Amino acid sequence: MVVRKVGKYEVGRTIGEGTFAKVKFAQNTETGESVAMKILDRSTIIRHKMVEQIKREISIMKLVRHPYVVRLHEVIASRTKIYIILEFITGGELFDKIVHHGRLSEAEARRYFQQLIDGVDYCHSKGVYHRDLKPENLLLDSQGNLKISDFGLSALPEQGVSLLRTTCGTPNYVAPEVLSHKGYDGAVADVWSCGVILYVLMAGYLPFDEVDLTTLYGKIETAEFSCPSWFPVGAKSLINQILDPNPGTRIRIEEIRNDEWFKRGYDPVRLLENEDVNLDDVNAAFDDPEEEQANESRSEDVGPLVLNAFDLIILSQGLNLSSIFDRGQDSVKHQTRFVSQKSANVVLSSMEVVAQSMGFKTHIRNYKMRVEGLSANKTSHFSIILEVFQVAPTFLMVDIQKAAGDASEYLKFYKNFCGNLEDIIWKPPSESHKSRITKTNGKKR
Repeated sequence: MVVRKVGKYEVGRTIGEGTFAKVKFAQNTETGESVAMKILDRSTIIRHKMVEQIKREISIMKLVRHPYVVRLHEVIASRTKIYIILEFITGGELFDKIVHHGRLSEAEARRYFQQLIDGVDYCHSKGVYHRDLKPENLLLDSQGNLKISDFGLSALPEQGVSLLRTTCGTPNYVAPEVLSHKGYDGAVADVWSCGVILYVLMAGYLPFDEVDLTTLYGKIETAEFSCPSWFPVGAKSLINQILDPNPGTRIRIEEIRNDEWFKRGYDPVRLLENEDVNLDDVNAAFDDPEEEQANESRSEDVGPLVLNAFDLIILSQGLNLSSIFDRGQDSVKHQTRFVSQKSANVVLSSMEVVAQSMGFKTHIRNYKMRVEGLSANKTSHFSIILEVFQVAPTFLMVDIQKAAGDASEYLKFYKNFCGNLEDIIWKPPSESHKSRITKTNGKKR
């Protein structure tokens, strides 16, 4: 077995993957320490003209030394890749704890919220704004303490767009001013996301949760939500001040720290003495004279798997290919498909946004997406696998299969999911009239 090495690190299994980066488990061969290795494609960063932006953010993250933020140890670069070596956290995601145990106790929710506010405030003091705070990006260490991950690296803005004018993040957690496309204060927007997280910790579900994105955005923009009856008065008051749709009057972190409910049992973290941090590795990684060559020689995206006629016959259970286009109720109990003329990346990103707006967690790898979370009745685990195939030069097929959960939950998911993907789903000309009398949830008007 060949062991892959990057510098002094032995590289192991993939433990996470996003649109712009892959994360692998690795081990320092000199110390034996386990680390997480985030791998960025140099040509992607250059193509998006994000070299200075990412270099600045990585530099700041290396300077951030806080107990509740995942530590960035060092940066290594090859001609085609940039490797970011991060602290390896063993306790999993806070999201998984909520999925498996439901809402947390008041004391536990407050403790995590206090740690979140401490970590976020410290990073703001260093000029770092997360923009995608959610339970999936909050890890737990072996002692059960919070660790904020992906600070400043969670999203790459489009070319030519200023950092704080980019609409990014998971829709349910995003502040209303971020959705307005008018520019926003990163610190104030992060506070909103912290408020949504506090609500989720104490309720076990989201304050803003609609299948239809337009309805969801409308409720976020007017802060249309209500607190459950079991919320303590102090927590309700604080959440209402945080989820203020007006960023100008929204409570600030220094005011949150003075809140009576927040202060209960609060033990401010003690920071370590300032450490000498060397940024030579960061500068070397980005100040590579071969950057332009890397851009020119980048490997082309291989694209989704191409299906031949034999594959289609197998998928269609015989020579009748109509089942590929059949979205009838009987065909969606465990598996179904739809066809699109959009590009694979557009299809994947659209499916990811819709699935996340429905409250599900998503993982994308090699044109395959896993969707998981709680079922609609919030009592059981639910999981779906979606894979994109190319069936013709201008046609893609998305195959959808149930991985966990019962058939009726799958049917509900499929109808709601596809109802919000009408812009990308191709319909035969004979169905074009039918589509005009169908609502986004799949029900006739």
